[in-house]
Amino acid sequence: MKTYNITVNGKTYSVNVEEVGVGSAPTAAPAPAPVAAAPGPAPVAAPAPAPAPAPAPTAAPVAAGSAVVTCPMPGTILDIIAKVGSQVKEGDVLLILEAMKMENEIMAPCDGVVSQISVTVGASVNTGDTLVVL
Repeated sequence: MKTYNITVNGKTYSVNVEEVGVGSAPTAAPAPAPVAAAPGPAPVAAPAPAPAPAPAPTAAPVAAGSAVVTCPMPGTILDIIAKVGSQVKEGDVLLILEAMKMENEIMAPCDGVVSQISVTVGASVNTGDTLVVL
């Protein structure tokens, strides 16, 4: 046997390693006997390609100088507090997002007027999706 000191994450361990004699090989399971290949199914004509999916609806263009509030994490919209046309101050709650069984308040990043709400209550959203435009 040989003894080695091994350090892992700053902690030293003393390890004993048994030396295997020369010429001895580890035992292995016997190789399986070859099996004759079964005849494959008859070739089938390839199905016609599916039609191209319809393009995703595009969001309304955002005016220059607008603040876009995007989704910080995947979740579900529980409540929409803000209304289109309402005046909001920085830090006002715009909507409630449920993510990982927690209710998260999505707040206005700056003062402004809500010009567009891109989600509905119950909608599933992903990180980076546009929620509100100020």
